[in-house]
Amino acid sequence: MNVESFNLDHRAVRAPFVRVADTKTLPGGDVLTKYDIRFRQPNVAHLEMPVVHSLEHLMAEHMREHSDAVIDISPMGCQTGFYALLLDTDYEAFLALLETTLRDVLGAAEVPAANEVQCGWGASHDLEGAQAAAREFLDRRDEWEQVLA
Repeated sequence: MNVESFNLDHRAVRAPFVRVADTKTLPGGDVLTKYDIRFRQPNVAHLEMPVVHSLEHLMAEHMREHSDAVIDISPMGCQTGFYALLLDTDYEAFLALLETTLRDVLGAAEVPAANEVQCGWGASHDLEGAQAAAREFLDRRDEWEQVLA
């Protein structure tokens, strides 16, 4: 299949984990890396959409406060995690950046841009749910590098 995640046996992985899903060397020599940040076990559990939406806003804003290498943070349609695209950021550096970002999520007083002016569905947010998901993910930090069950 052309889509990398369609070639991943979702029965063989064990969430939570962070894995390199793809890398591309760009024409100028920069390396673009796509990280799979899996919060929930595929086909077993998922994040509710307001939680996904809030985590997307929180991670997109806070991760950029710590790195200018961030290209994008995107939720997975299956609601089990996110993809992050970064330039020239190796795996260990990304894990540290993600941990710092999720700690910022825990301390957030509000979801950034959760309003009708800045968001296409400003009412669909859940800060407390996003913080609970971030806390659960951080509590299992020692498991992030173990992708396969």
